[in-house]
Amino acid sequence: MNIAQNTVVALTYELREGNAQGEIVEVVDPQEPFVFLFGAGGLLPDFENNLSGLKAGDTFEFGIDSDSAYGPFEEGAVVTLPLETFIIDGAIDLSILEIGNVIPMRDQSGQLMHGTVVEVDDNTATLDFNHPMAGIDLYFTGTILAVRLASAEELAHGHAHGADGHSGHHH
Repeated sequence: MNIAQNTVVALTYELREGNAQGEIVEVVDPQEPFVFLFGAGGLLPDFENNLSGLKAGDTFEFGIDSDSAYGPFEEGAVVTLPLETFIIDGAIDLSILEIGNVIPMRDQSGQLMHGTVVEVDDNTATLDFNHPMAGIDLYFTGTILAVRLASAEELAHGHAHGADGHSGHHH
């Protein structure tokens, strides 16, 4: 069966920054494959476009430029905030302001955003609200392990329920 709309795909991959020689970002192995409902809209469109039509046993290798992946790095998304922003129960919680911590926050319209702490001084904290992969070209290599038709329940829920249709799924 070929990968197409409303199929469930199980695959392994290696993701690198930039190209085939780039730094490894993530490895998904056969013991815990990546399983998804093709065409459900939860993945990068270029990722799905490059897999369309493949079948179990096929290998793939492709790049996605940063503009088509997680977008360019936006300097305006790096924001310096007064430490008072982080007052919890009357005190500034410095433990959450460690470099590299990701802090959930809301913007003026209530939209949830995640900022990574990049700098802290005596009066301010600088957070980066860019996606961690913003501005980075992606390069994938991998193997299709299985392709099957999605069940009616998976289609109704809009996601795969595991490689076999039900394992690892809880509501």
